[in-house]
Amino acid sequence: AFHAKYGGIVPEIASRRHAALLSAAVDDALTRANVELRELDGIAVTAGPGLIGSLVVGVAAAKALAFATGLPLYAVNHLHGHIFAAFIERDEPPPYPFLALLVSGGHSQLVEVHSPTNLRIIGKTRDDAAGEAYDKTARLLDLPFPGGPALDALARDGDPKAIAFPRHRPDPGTLDLSFSGLKTSVRYFLDSDAGKNARREDVAASFQAAVVDVLIDRVERALDAREYRALVLSGGVAANSALQSAFVALGRRRRIPAFVPEPRFCTDNAAMIAAAAERRGDAACVDARTLVADPNLSFV
Repeated sequence: AFHAKYGGIVPEIASRRHAALLSAAVDDALTRANVELRELDGIAVTAGPGLIGSLVVGVAAAKALAFATGLPLYAVNHLHGHIFAAFIERDEPPPYPFLALLVSGGHSQLVEVHSPTNLRIIGKTRDDAAGEAYDKTARLLDLPFPGGPALDALARDGDPKAIAFPRHRPDPGTLDLSFSGLKTSVRYFLDSDAGKNARREDVAASFQAAVVDVLIDRVERALDAREYRALVLSGGVAANSALQSAFVALGRRRRIPAFVPEPRFCTDNAAMIAAAAERRGDAACVDARTLVADPNLSFV
């Protein structure tokens, strides 16, 4: 909400707000959990990837807490956090091996997860991520920031079959994704005579249907290639109502459990970082003296 007036995240402002609010956020979390800092089992922090300014603020704070308390420090990949968000507050978490569809503003990936420390990307976007396509299409439709939820809400009153936007699928032999062509198609349509007379609700619904169709198609192809014991939907776009419905329906159709995090755990949050650290254990434990933030941290 703070960044809405800018139409998007401003990195410098984001890092300054992180620095200003982080101490109070830690105090609030401890108060709500009714625990003392010294009672914790460790300190988990996002080491990357992401905006370097915000990462540096978080890593510096986590290192300071670890030094002050003597608690172990766990460095977590932001994307791993999204995947393990599906484990939060569940009596029966997803069984291994499972297939994760990770869809966010910066990433769109299919990930094969054999254990908390054995993850492999089997498909990824070759250009724009799905969340990026959502945000850019939302701007074309003059929707407020954040664009994804606004477009999802608008699409509920539209006809998903009103406009035949393309469903681009890269080489048949891969599970890769591509959304740049769809984004361009929406822009050209809105500039056309037909687009100028089209209902925004129909444009939003038709765009969303194209994105969901492509994502579900990739998951189905992965399921055709090998067996998994569960499906996991993760990332900020996992909060999208149309994608959630299609993902759960796919699980029912293929008779495989489909796990979707609660909406509050879909977007970036600290709980998912703690969940990933807990499951990765010693593999995530690092020396606080040498940990540095890495905006381009590799997935594995």
